[in-house]
Amino acid sequence: MPFADVNGLRLFHDEQGTGPPLLCVMGLASDHQAWGLQLPAFAERFRTIVFDNRDTGQSTMCDADYEITDLADDALALADALQLDAFHLLGISLGSAVAQHVALRAPERIRTLTLAATWGGTAPAYARMRADVWEREVRRSTTEEWLEEMMLLTLSEQLFESEEAIAEIKRMTVENPHPQPTDALIRQIRATSRHDVRDRLGELQMPVHVISGDRDVLIPVWKGEEVAERVEHATMTVLRGIGHAMNMERVDQFNGAVLGWLAERG
Repeated sequence: MPFADVNGLRLFHDEQGTGPPLLCVMGLASDHQAWGLQLPAFAERFRTIVFDNRDTGQSTMCDADYEITDLADDALALADALQLDAFHLLGISLGSAVAQHVALRAPERIRTLTLAATWGGTAPAYARMRADVWEREVRRSTTEEWLEEMMLLTLSEQLFESEEAIAEIKRMTVENPHPQPTDALIRQIRATSRHDVRDRLGELQMPVHVISGDRDVLIPVWKGEEVAERVEHATMTVLRGIGHAMNMERVDQFNGAVLGWLAERG
């Protein structure tokens, strides 16, 4: 069944491919479908598992706030349900924050840790103001207005020169049969604003790969560099000409960066 009952929730998940397990955690406001451009390539080498975080897609919608640690507990409980004793872990954006907590909670189970469009934490006052501003914008904007605002933050300028690409990204979002409710998005925004493990990143001893886009204006490259600097022997990859939504904007380049590093680690 594509649902797992964990932590009092139902988590939708999809699995493709065979080989060593690779668990993928998606970012803010996105469900498992956002991995659609990665699954074919990843599944050629790995048993690839993608899923909907709580408050997204077909997973349980919540009625109270939660923390990134709760999302990490969900991911670990899903791994338990799927009998993943040890696995490769990939997270992007909000998913990378979740992945950090998973790796800190169960380091012995993480073969490798890949953190894309990532950050270790944010100054509390800045994070609170951004969350307040975003909540205000979400509540007073239409779905299309919020989508366009996020596209400006997550895609590079160059991509907007392609009307076809922009139209396709809009279509994928608008036609999602399981859109995220406004209150669910706000809960995720609030949880994201409270993420800060900068003082614990040095505990990570598994192989760690940090991937940032040099055109990312939402989580700038220096935030990824800060993570890599705090993790001993971490690998830092900067993808040129790419914004925050790197897995959608430059599919082959992103997939190659992820798979190439994993291949080097055997």
